[in-house]
Amino acid sequence: MRSTDIRSTFLDFFTARDHKIAPSSPLIPDDPTLLLTAAGMNQFKPYYLGESVPPHRRMTSVQKCVRTSDIENVGRTTRHATFFEMLGNFSFGDYFKGEVIAWSWELLTDHFGLDPDRLWVTVFRDDDEAERLWRRIGVPGERVQRLGMADNYWSMGVPGPCGPSSELHYDRGPSFGKREGPGGGGPAVDGERYQEIWNLVFMHKRRGEGDGKDGFPILGELPTRNIDTGLGMDRLAAILQDVDTVCETDLLAPTFRLVQELAEREYPGRDGSEESMSFRVVAEHARSTAFLIADGVLPHGDGRGFVLRRLMRRAVRHARLLGVEGPVLPALTASVVDNLGTAWPELERRRDHIRKVVEAEEDGFDRTLRLGSRFLDTAIDKARSNGTSQLNGRTVFDLHNSYGFPADLTLDAARSAGLSVDEEGFGLLLEEHARRAKDAERDRKGDAVARQDTYRRIVAEHGLTDFIGYEATEGEGRILALLKGPDLVERAVEGDEVELVLDRSPFYAEAGGQVGDTGTLRTPGGGALQVVDTRPGLTGLHVHTARVTSGEVRTGEPTEVTVDADRRAATARSHSATHVLHAMLRSVLGEHATQQGSRVEPGRLRFDFSHFSSVEPGALQTVQSLVNDYLMDDPDVRVWEASRAEAEVAGAVALFGEKYGEHVRIVDIGDASRELCGGTHVGHGSQAGPVHLVGESSIGVGLRRIEALTGADALRHYDHQQTVLNELATLLEVRPDETPGALRRRLDVLAETQRELTRLRRADQAAIGERLTSRSKRAGSGWLIAEQVDGVPPEDLRSLALTLTHREGPGVVVLGTASEGKATLVAAITRDLADTGLQARTLLANAGKAVGGGAGGRGPVAHAGGRNPSGLPNALSIASNEARSALTTPTP
Repeated sequence: MRSTDIRSTFLDFFTARDHKIAPSSPLIPDDPTLLLTAAGMNQFKPYYLGESVPPHRRMTSVQKCVRTSDIENVGRTTRHATFFEMLGNFSFGDYFKGEVIAWSWELLTDHFGLDPDRLWVTVFRDDDEAERLWRRIGVPGERVQRLGMADNYWSMGVPGPCGPSSELHYDRGPSFGKREGPGGGGPAVDGERYQEIWNLVFMHKRRGEGDGKDGFPILGELPTRNIDTGLGMDRLAAILQDVDTVCETDLLAPTFRLVQELAEREYPGRDGSEESMSFRVVAEHARSTAFLIADGVLPHGDGRGFVLRRLMRRAVRHARLLGVEGPVLPALTASVVDNLGTAWPELERRRDHIRKVVEAEEDGFDRTLRLGSRFLDTAIDKARSNGTSQLNGRTVFDLHNSYGFPADLTLDAARSAGLSVDEEGFGLLLEEHARRAKDAERDRKGDAVARQDTYRRIVAEHGLTDFIGYEATEGEGRILALLKGPDLVERAVEGDEVELVLDRSPFYAEAGGQVGDTGTLRTPGGGALQVVDTRPGLTGLHVHTARVTSGEVRTGEPTEVTVDADRRAATARSHSATHVLHAMLRSVLGEHATQQGSRVEPGRLRFDFSHFSSVEPGALQTVQSLVNDYLMDDPDVRVWEASRAEAEVAGAVALFGEKYGEHVRIVDIGDASRELCGGTHVGHGSQAGPVHLVGESSIGVGLRRIEALTGADALRHYDHQQTVLNELATLLEVRPDETPGALRRRLDVLAETQRELTRLRRADQAAIGERLTSRSKRAGSGWLIAEQVDGVPPEDLRSLALTLTHREGPGVVVLGTASEGKATLVAAITRDLADTGLQARTLLANAGKAVGGGAGGRGPVAHAGGRNPSGLPNALSIASNEARSALTTPTP
């Protein structure tokens, strides 16, 4: 059965049972606690927690997922992958264990045709009900195994919904492992032979903070009993298509064959060799790379960008081990797009973008390898010269952490050089680095998690905020909650910094790049607050950060609410300008120049977009002109709502990384821009301008940033530029429009004058040099020039001294000058003296003290200085004596 049939069979089965299909969410999750989407239930987390009402109580999906927790197993086993499609069905307070167990068995045996006698089941150790249900539908007791939390209790790895699970496993036969162990083997003994294919999670608990799969507390019950399941597409396809590994299914086979073509050798099969592992790693990571980039992830030094970079570099590294020297990722990711672009259209839409990202990153990694190799060669040479037979762990760690140099490459190179590696030391450093990073992340998240719990309690008691800000900037509300830190309080007094939640509010909460509103609140009892920010605590819950400026405020009080209308209007101008800027960038640079992030503020905006080179000044000016010309035509700004499907048919642009529900808000600005957007906007295009682009820069591989001013801020910038231009014109005594030409002529004259001054200075130095040379004296086995030279700038003293050393025989030059209350000394020695080991600095060590300072420098040139110019003659005398001594008895 092909993968397309597997998807349709699964979805058809559950839609026939009243499930509504949910589209896959992006790999960039709308959840600050998650780095990447790693499970089908991630997008449904608010429904499980009771924070939002699901559009339907039964859902099903095919979800894109990326997990790297088992990355070292990729290629080593037949089943592990970093990217995979998760087939899932979900119940929000509807059906529970009995239905999902019966349906999963029916689907696997009747519709996918799996042999019932090869299916095994695991349940949580205390789940008597699940075991009873399995045995009721005919699973023999010897094929039902009970396991602990690490295996059969599922969570997202962070505080949130969780619950005991039951997993279905398929016996792939003796070629995948031996049938031995307690109870005849089974998944409790061998996960490679008895492969997990479907996990049924009975989601009705909530977990707290903790480590690992079982190191966390269970805090209590969720509002309802729910179901979350995940059936691994790759693993099921491998079974149904009768192939050994996930790389040989139709999901990856074309890419897997291409790896063999590039390596110019056949895959050796599942023989356990490092070579066979490399073939699978390259193909599997190429797929993950394509999907991550298509969903807006770019390679970076931390976060999800680091995950992508690690996958790409592992793929390139294993390709090099297979003997592939040229670029590999452009061709491999293109094959992923060719193979899966129909099922996942975002791959096809972003084909060119994917190619450019992988080309740039692979080229950069090749440079990293060259740089790291030089560092490694130096470390190996140093170890040999020190007589040690081991490369220390710090070297391996620095290469890995600072250069991105693969540790296994360092190990290979060291062994080839006959050195061992302190792998234990490297491991300890790596562990300590990971611990510090984890501790920092835990500290960062600790307060946020506590606040989230408080917000959930508020929503459970009062519901979500009634946002009235699209229609008004003033209104009346009631204070539902006051928070100091994560704690609820009943009152706050003048000077207190608090967070507050209202039942209804006109304050826009920061989202979609638009900053939150500010303003004031007043209560009937004389309490007043200054709102300095508004942000979403949870989706749909507006949290106002405020300072009590007078009186006292209490929970439950009514309040008059006023948004800073001028600031809101200025922000709206920037937001509308951002939409038009996005449209015009794509029209000038190409459709690949899509938004990757933004910051919309009063009077200014920051816009990040995909592009692989700097935008030429001419193109940037064209974009600015197009934006302003379009806004001056005063296009209508229309805001309308529709279903997500209707918006997609209408061509509305959805931004990667943003979460949209089934019902969406669309903003049209004339016929140039149509985007899904929840922000505030102007009523007509002319209200957004003018727009002035003040800068364009790189912020990462394939990622550019434009900064701009809008409205009054843009006009003030123009005024400032005009003032500067007028001042320059006055100084140059020309009209403003003549300033560039006049300034260019003045600069040409200045450059010519500077060249003439340089020529005269060199001529003067040559004359001084001839005079000093004529006054040189014999000293020991060489010659000595020691003179005070007045009128020579201190900065020229060094070059003059060096010029004088270009003569026959060993010699020393010591020159001194006084200027602006300071004494400067320079000593220079000839090359033959320097070759004996003499340091010019030793000649000035005592001389520097004579002028109230010290000496510095290394090798054949040194300098000294101090604030006692009267001591200069004595200093020259001291330095002369040191030089004579050195010339009489050269340093060995």
